[in-house]
Amino acid sequence: MTDTDPAPEVSARALADTQQALADARQHLTRLEQRLSRLEDEAAITSLILSYGPLVDSGRAEAVAELWEEDGVYDVDKLLMTGRAEIAAMVRSANHRRWIDLGCAHVVGPPRVRVRGDEAVAVCYTTMIVRDPGTGTFTVRRATANHWRLRRCATGWRVTVRTSRVLDGRTESPGLLATGAEESSPPPDAAPPHGGPER
Repeated sequence: MTDTDPAPEVSARALADTQQALADARQHLTRLEQRLSRLEDEAAITSLILSYGPLVDSGRAEAVAELWEEDGVYDVDKLLMTGRAEIAAMVRSANHRRWIDLGCAHVVGPPRVRVRGDEAVAVCYTTMIVRDPGTGTFTVRRATANHWRLRRCATGWRVTVRTSRVLDGRTESPGLLATGAEESSPPPDAAPPHGGPER
């Protein structure tokens, strides 16, 4: 080997290129893993939220309550429920059983989900469709804006706070939707803009 032999220089350059390619591949794989993880979280949260309607309309009180954390909050218009026991009691109540017996559907629209680490927010619409026992026809009884705050726990995602307000012209209801619909909206641990249930 002479002093003019390019082999050492070529080998060093090839090694550097290989190392750079491996570093780029690791970064690409990391990004893919992060995207996959985010999509899996969004799918799990969407599945949880969409399960509310079928569970509540079939009277599955315990299953509905278990969508929330043990001390989770369900804040809907004039009713504030804190903890799984109160949420389950709502599903078992005579008023709710009457809706089931007459025929009703709580239709949950697909949520807009934003995940940041182990916290998430989601917003969606729900409509309550009820059957008129006299005519047998179905009508929309109410349309509601929903803001969900969720947390990852040992058993998966659970609701910490669900805030629901009827869309009847009050500014509070579209305000709930805006807090989760925009990329520039507050982070998942920020409280939705409302003053608590109306009494």
